[in-house]
Amino acid sequence: MSVSSILLADIKFGQVMSWNRALLFSSILFYVCIQQQFWEGSSINKNKAMVEQLQRYGIIQSKKVAEAMDSVDRALFAPDGSLAYEDSPMPIGFNATISAPHMHATCLQLLENNLQPGMHALDVGSGTGYLTACFALLVGPQGRAIGVDHIPELVEMSIKNVEKSAAGPLLKDGSLALHVGDGREGWPEFAPYDAIHVGAAAPEIPKPLIDQLKPGGRLVIPVGNTFQELKVVDKNEDGSVKVCTETSVRYVPLTSREAQLRGY
Repeated sequence: MSVSSILLADIKFGQVMSWNRALLFSSILFYVCIQQQFWEGSSINKNKAMVEQLQRYGIIQSKKVAEAMDSVDRALFAPDGSLAYEDSPMPIGFNATISAPHMHATCLQLLENNLQPGMHALDVGSGTGYLTACFALLVGPQGRAIGVDHIPELVEMSIKNVEKSAAGPLLKDGSLALHVGDGREGWPEFAPYDAIHVGAAAPEIPKPLIDQLKPGGRLVIPVGNTFQELKVVDKNEDGSVKVCTETSVRYVPLTSREAQLRGY
């Protein structure tokens, strides 16, 4: 995790930091120790260190989210040779990225109550498949975790990634599936969904996603162009929706396949 990411995490959770010289010195030492954890030992140990760091900073707050992220090794879903456990987004080709670990953790926390065993979850812009795999572990074999991306090569890559991960058996039994499609239209086959996550910023919330959200369900989506906010959309039992802003964010845009390949 970079120092700037640590500061952003602290600001996000409203922690006011008093940077006197002693605290700054101790923080630098702590940062060096954590980096040493990231780059020594096995991939599993590095992934565990990443999760523990997110817990220390209050981004991961629940045992279930920690267990899911601990079980799904991020390195299997990051580009070969990349700094997989750094707290930063990474390009994955086709003008797409895999989100930073703190954003994955934030979205999992926001959706945790809607990712219970047996529930249905949709991941729009599933990319390399990381968050879809986490969803699958949380909803289990009796649930459904669906990933949708409009880049066929990314879907093919994500299937191979998931096969190597702890979520592989769920892909094999069909409770986890990854499809090529325009995620702005959702995936009606397994609707309604208890949880929907969108991994790119839409200019406005797509109506099909709200329509496919189950009463009592929750949608987490970045919205905006130059200025983006992470929106949390809760659907009430009567079908009405409540929209709240969680935080300011920066994502790649949610566009057509053609626009994405052109570079938006």
